[in-house]
Amino acid sequence: MRHAFLGLLAAIGVGSLVAAVPAIAQDSGKDLPVDQVERIVKDYLMREPEVILQAIEEYQNRQKAEDDARQKQALLTQADEIFHDDRDGVINPDGDVTLVEFFDYRCGYCRSMNAGLQSLIARDTRLRFVLKEFPILGEDSLRASRAALAAKKQGAYETFHNALMTASDMSMAAIERLAERSNLDVDRLKEDMESEDVAAQIASTLELGRSLGISGTPSFVLGDTIIPGAVPVANLAALVDEARSGEGAN
Repeated sequence: MRHAFLGLLAAIGVGSLVAAVPAIAQDSGKDLPVDQVERIVKDYLMREPEVILQAIEEYQNRQKAEDDARQKQALLTQADEIFHDDRDGVINPDGDVTLVEFFDYRCGYCRSMNAGLQSLIARDTRLRFVLKEFPILGEDSLRASRAALAAKKQGAYETFHNALMTASDMSMAAIERLAERSNLDVDRLKEDMESEDVAAQIASTLELGRSLGISGTPSFVLGDTIIPGAVPVANLAALVDEARSGEGAN
């Protein structure tokens, strides 16, 4: 554990201080062992704790800048996968501005936003809305996503998506009942839910989300911007208007 303290200091950006102490010691004719160097550094930091706070802040800023740069690059290089994956559910496919949502059917925030988003889509028929199945909240989430994509094969994605968003039960039996009420072929739905292409789509969307740094739902993508978390639908509408006026559609 001897080098753990020095390693921590180097990680948060005060490694130069660690390096400077033995150099000073050698200049003074003393070749200090590591444990004494650590003690000198620790004593200094105890007297000047703001150095640590400043270093942590700088480290966090640097990490955020690096994360933002990686995210921007991923948005650029994976634009087709984000905005134009034919496997996704799309509402108003001929719209001039695209808003993408990564969502989970068991996510309370996603469910609470759904009615507002549907209202926005109904009002703004020029808004192209892409739905990314991003089941990260357990087996019920995964089952619901598989069912929605299976329903898409029967041309009923939007209807079944909205039904799942208001469903209180996402067991297989409940999904079968929901499919019956939606006039779907239940046997076909069950078969398609287990298909390789449905599994592959969910896997690739999860990987895409990870590459974009998306770890929670809902998360939205508009142009070259990721909008994390539940935000007022009015705010999303304003951002869509800005994108449209700036001709920044995808």
